[in-house]
Amino acid sequence: MSNRLEGKVALVTGGGSGLGAAICRRFAEEGAVVFPADVNAGAAQAVHAECERLVRGGAALIGDVADSLSVRKMFAGFAERQTRLDVLVNNAGIGLTGKRASSYVALMARQAQEMATRGRIETHCDTTIDLGDEDWDRMLRIHLYGAFYCSREALRIMKEQGSGATSNGKIINMGSIMGTSGGAGAVDYCAAKAGIHGFTRALAREVASRNIQVNAIAPGFVDTPLLGDMHAAYPLIAAATPLGRLGKPDDVAWAAVYLASCEADWVTGQVLSPNGGWHMSQ
Repeated sequence: MSNRLEGKVALVTGGGSGLGAAICRRFAEEGAVVFPADVNAGAAQAVHAECERLVRGGAALIGDVADSLSVRKMFAGFAERQTRLDVLVNNAGIGLTGKRASSYVALMARQAQEMATRGRIETHCDTTIDLGDEDWDRMLRIHLYGAFYCSREALRIMKEQGSGATSNGKIINMGSIMGTSGGAGAVDYCAAKAGIHGFTRALAREVASRNIQVNAIAPGFVDTPLLGDMHAAYPLIAAATPLGRLGKPDDVAWAAVYLASCEADWVTGQVLSPNGGWHMSQ
């Protein structure tokens, strides 16, 4: 613990599990007062209890980032406890589950084998044809709309802040390598994450004059509950990753600590991608 975030107040959406929980823990270890926000009240409360053992303050916040009214209420709950917000991490998200996850794993395996043995992909993918409006809308609402709704509320607080030469606030959005490289079978997820990357760059320009930094993290494949139904693909993913393994939550959490700290006060509009070298293998 080096107190890189001492005195800072951070709100992390999706903070009850996976990457969000890891980010909350590392933030607290570095001295931040942490507000984990999640749709799962029990999960958010458990993570907050861990954080508060390290730094007193903060609270578990409950809200659905896909619903703008729910986000307003969540931030109202935050404002009852704090007048300052130094860091917002837009991390809440969903992945492929159930039959879609199984189909995606099978497609990855089949296409990888075809490339290795024939030098071309022959298996067709009809995800876009089969994808329903509700599935498409849900994916974009949680990831992209959620980042917008939460950033809008956070900026109402941050724009009133002034702290001299230091940052007046930082927004960290969770993107993905799928938003930069794409992936057959996951058009909705890829579109949502690519949208977050674009949103990050545009918002960074918009708020730069207020000395607010906006960046994104685009992780590779990380072993979290988000990949829960894709365990069968882990050997394939590890084999395609130059560093030979999936990421761990802390591989991403440390990137968030850097972007939240004063070390990144001159960093904005960037997409930082801890991915084990995945892009080099594609």
